[in-house]
Amino acid sequence: MNAARIVKVKEPLEIQSLQTPTPRGSQVLIRVESAGVCHSDIHLWDGGYEGPAGSFMKTTDRGVKYPLTPGHEVAGVVESMGEDVEGFVKNEKVLVFPWIGEGLCPACRVGEENLCDKPRSLGVYNDGGYAEYVLVPSYKYLAKINDMETDVCAPLSCSALTAYGAIKTAKLNPDDNVVVVGAGGLGLMGIQLAKAISGARIISLDVNDDKLKIAKQSGADVVINSTKEDPVKAIMELTGNLGADAVIDFVNATKSVETDMQILRRRARVVLVGLFGGSLQLNLVTMPTRAYKIMGSYTGSMTDMIELISLARRDIIKPVISNRFKLNQATEALTMLKEGKIIGRGIINP
Repeated sequence: MNAARIVKVKEPLEIQSLQTPTPRGSQVLIRVESAGVCHSDIHLWDGGYEGPAGSFMKTTDRGVKYPLTPGHEVAGVVESMGEDVEGFVKNEKVLVFPWIGEGLCPACRVGEENLCDKPRSLGVYNDGGYAEYVLVPSYKYLAKINDMETDVCAPLSCSALTAYGAIKTAKLNPDDNVVVVGAGGLGLMGIQLAKAISGARIISLDVNDDKLKIAKQSGADVVINSTKEDPVKAIMELTGNLGADAVIDFVNATKSVETDMQILRRRARVVLVGLFGGSLQLNLVTMPTRAYKIMGSYTGSMTDMIELISLARRDIIKPVISNRFKLNQATEALTMLKEGKIIGRGIINP
């Protein structure tokens, strides 16, 4: 089989011919039809994340090994199965849950494998979906999607799942003013979900007018381009100088979070989601006196993903698929995403 692999960080992905895996036991071999292109893939390609005070957090220090086939948003069809697999048949369309844990830590035991102490995620710690086939370690990580389009379903396993987890963490109420920072694939899905689940008033913040236009179409009540107007002044005016009840930051860079902290109402919740990185200096006195809550949110559970499939099947949410690529265009796909040229989600169709 062919796979687009990161052999050396910051260098073009290489198309390599690998032996097609043979599933055994509870393993399932999936023929990949759609693999989403995610910002996390860029960090794997770059070899790390920006850390505090200009430091660099290497992916290899977190257990990532190269060469690596990235791609954790994977939808396709069952190609073959191990002898212990039940409930699936060949050529059945499925969505893969990639956030696989080791099964024994406290998080895994309560169904939160996405927060495992020793993660084994596909496309991060094990080869993923930038390939013609991907080996899934157990059929329990597969969800049936029946006649749904694989391009639309693939982002449900990360883009939508991460947004869904963040929305749940924020605990939004119908009368809340919520600021969604970033109107890329994650932010657009977050807007859709926040609108569908909570009915809160949504203020979308970004630096790109084209993305903000899609944000408006996705359900944002107000859009703000932070390069054209002062976002702090605009948001305070919109909220009667009280501030936002919640901020969900799908960028999570030093500059964006510094802005977040200036627009908070007392008792506000800040949910940090993006992986751009950096550091933040906090005024410690205001933390207790204004009773802020700052929380991180990382993807979601298998149960969350199944709920998203139901929402997508009923057209309550609609992932925005804006670009499609072939396997040999994987480097181009990552480059376009890194340069902010993909609005919505890019999909690789091997």
